[in-house]
Amino acid sequence: MSYLFPLFAILFWAGNVIVSKMAASAISPTAITFYRLVLALFLMGLFTARPAWRNRKTLLRHWPKLALYGALSSAVFQALSYRAAETTTATNMAILTALIPLLSMLLSVVILRDPLTLGMAAGGALSFLGLLYLVGQGDMLSVFQHGIHAGDGLMLLAALSYALYGVLLRHWKVPVPAWQSTFVQSFFALLYMLPLYLRVPAAQAALDVNTIPLILYAGIFSSVLLSFLWIEGVHRLGPNRCSIFINLLPLFTALAAFAMLREALHMYHLLGGAVTLAGVLLAQTVQRPLFGRSRGLALD
Repeated sequence: MSYLFPLFAILFWAGNVIVSKMAASAISPTAITFYRLVLALFLMGLFTARPAWRNRKTLLRHWPKLALYGALSSAVFQALSYRAAETTTATNMAILTALIPLLSMLLSVVILRDPLTLGMAAGGALSFLGLLYLVGQGDMLSVFQHGIHAGDGLMLLAALSYALYGVLLRHWKVPVPAWQSTFVQSFFALLYMLPLYLRVPAAQAALDVNTIPLILYAGIFSSVLLSFLWIEGVHRLGPNRCSIFINLLPLFTALAAFAMLREALHMYHLLGGAVTLAGVLLAQTVQRPLFGRSRGLALD
């Protein structure tokens, strides 16, 4: 039963990738990021505002860290994801997003001084080869000759931003309940997005029958329900077991993209995605230190 929490969280995350792709032709990335934050803050405020106010002294002590969390997770990650959707496929977005656990582990080596494991080294190299094959559409050398598509590059930056967010959560361990932390992070993210939103032309920020359903999904399912399911999953299963579920994101997204967006699934998606995810899984499961002794990296 506990495994249903991260499973449904990933299903909602796959839906968010599809919504991002649908929003690319309907509304400005800045506008939908702003609207989803407004809706998420309103919904979370119904049950979080009072506890957060009672806990305001602790929140004020740690507001700079919460402000950075909000920038990395809600503002930068979401805005870049929506922008990436304009020039890459939903399947590519999901595969690049699934790199977050691997990127988090590699950043942990630098920031938290975690030991580099054999799985990280081998998995990182394998994932890199898979990505070259994927973004080169079957020609690994084309990446070096022509570069990568803007959307793939933006999505990789978005994944890196979210990975850094996860590492800083471990590094600082702010003593604030999860919902209050998410609420305050979203508030700061909204502040960051406000000046950008005010510069968006009215036609690109219109609320109509095409954009409102996208915003409702992004604000309710992606921001609130997904957060609840993931937080509860981590509480019940631990972060390592939950992170393995992210490997299912490309599968769910590819199926949804084929059914809803009529995206073609090519062989380079299958091979490149499989090799990339094999690298991520290798990094998650092989915990032998590359140098010296392990310092508690075993799976929980």
